[in-house]
Amino acid sequence: MEFDVIVVGAGLAGLVATAEIADTGKKVLLLDQEPEASMGGQAWWSFGGLFLVDSPEQRRMGIKDSKELAWQDWLGTAGFDREQDEDYWAVKWAQAYVDFAAGEKRSWLYDMGVRLFPVVGWAERGGYLADGHGNSVPRFHIVWGTGPGIVAPFERRVREHMKNGLVEFRPRYRVDNLMNRDGAIVGVAGSVLGPSSAARGEASNRDVVGNFEYQAQAVLVSSGGIGGNHDLVRENWPSRLGEPPKQMISGVPAHVDGRMLGITEEAGGRIVNRDRMWHYTEGIKNWDPVWANHGIRILPGPSSIWLDARGNRFPAPNFPGFDTLGTLDAIQKTGYDYSWFILTQKIIEKEFALSGSEQNPDLTGKSIRKVLGRALPGASGPVKAFMDKGEDFIIKDNLADLVAGMNKLTGENLLNFSDIERQIKARDRELENKFTKDLQITAIRGARKYLGDKLIRVAPPHKILDPKNGPLIAVRLHIVSRKTLGGLQTDLSGQVLNAAGDPVPGLYAAGEASGFGGGGVHGYRSLEGTFVGGCLFSGRVAGREIAKRLL
Repeated sequence: MEFDVIVVGAGLAGLVATAEIADTGKKVLLLDQEPEASMGGQAWWSFGGLFLVDSPEQRRMGIKDSKELAWQDWLGTAGFDREQDEDYWAVKWAQAYVDFAAGEKRSWLYDMGVRLFPVVGWAERGGYLADGHGNSVPRFHIVWGTGPGIVAPFERRVREHMKNGLVEFRPRYRVDNLMNRDGAIVGVAGSVLGPSSAARGEASNRDVVGNFEYQAQAVLVSSGGIGGNHDLVRENWPSRLGEPPKQMISGVPAHVDGRMLGITEEAGGRIVNRDRMWHYTEGIKNWDPVWANHGIRILPGPSSIWLDARGNRFPAPNFPGFDTLGTLDAIQKTGYDYSWFILTQKIIEKEFALSGSEQNPDLTGKSIRKVLGRALPGASGPVKAFMDKGEDFIIKDNLADLVAGMNKLTGENLLNFSDIERQIKARDRELENKFTKDLQITAIRGARKYLGDKLIRVAPPHKILDPKNGPLIAVRLHIVSRKTLGGLQTDLSGQVLNAAGDPVPGLYAAGEASGFGGGGVHGYRSLEGTFVGGCLFSGRVAGREIAKRLL
């Protein structure tokens, strides 16, 4: 047998597993349907956020965190309610992941050269009770170098093994079938696709120029989720979130199509928690798209006024950055697929960041000088580019013109100036005292008690309609498809289980294809910083377990 293990998918989870297996001297065949330029998959495009617990960075910022608090937050967020079946292994994976995030995760990465931005971010703030959804404390650690910075050490390890003959990487090799012999997976068969000069993320051709068949003692599926396949997203859309959006933009390229999930299911693997998914509500159309229908997510601070398509302010806790799926539910109930932010120049300067490595050239390029430039007046370069060129941005000196521009953009004339003016004036009056009944203002003031937010993330509370804080800005927000929270059910070794709950011999899964572990480690919701981290952890676990069993 030419190879010991076949890894299907050269994203982050696949790279981690490949490196771990090859480190033990076993030979790995790494296959991916995309060109070599796309090595690293979706992690390369990410902001590089990592969920860590009680880290040195947190302690330096005065944050008191613990494994117990993190587990409380995880359970309150996940809402596991299928413990006897679909969530059985997911809960075990979640416990193991929180242990990892509170333990050796940081030191393991640090030893490979990964460094972290010193200010810890506060994602998914929740807004409910202590045991409900959300992070009780900031835990979002940004990798210095963003997505490329987290991919780099694993790509380097894999390429070293390519040189020493332990890894053979074959891009443009699309797996069409998992080979089954007497109930065990013994290899893969598929199509060789034609050469492609497509850059990372761009669509590549599907011209078949040949076929292949390889055998191995184990096959690991790390092919990602379904976020680029909107038909499949709609097919699996949960009824609890209403009707699926008629219009979405894509946070991932088209090749994130879920195709390998169906192939693995046909080979005997069980997919669980199909109805759990993670889509963002603060999406804007990329003015300079890399892939079709390319959407970028705004990472907002808490101050923007969030209105539905008819101009009604969303109730608490549907504030920017508090509860992604809660706000998605609220938007879907309006019957429209979009919503609005209204904000000021002061807010956009301090609070708007854009998700993605390419939208953060200072952090991605590891430029301290450019990072310090964020403290200067004016929006950051990437945000300013969207203000100037993005079709979803409207900038005016007064509210009447702003609302007129919003109606013109959609062509639906749903917004009433008087209603919006009344709501914003009511909000602004609440700022005249240090106390208030407006929970969004309370949240803003509370956020600024955390030094990291006060320094670089949350603008001082101010009146939206005061001209000195302008100009006024409106942003049309789309739903942007992103992550699959369910997936192939795996035990704690990463081995794929069948419908009876038994391991499928020779078959493993990691990353988004496995719901980031166990078929849905996040449950219904994410605490953020847990997708890249879930790829790291599940890839490491599966790679080490495969190597151990082969040895």
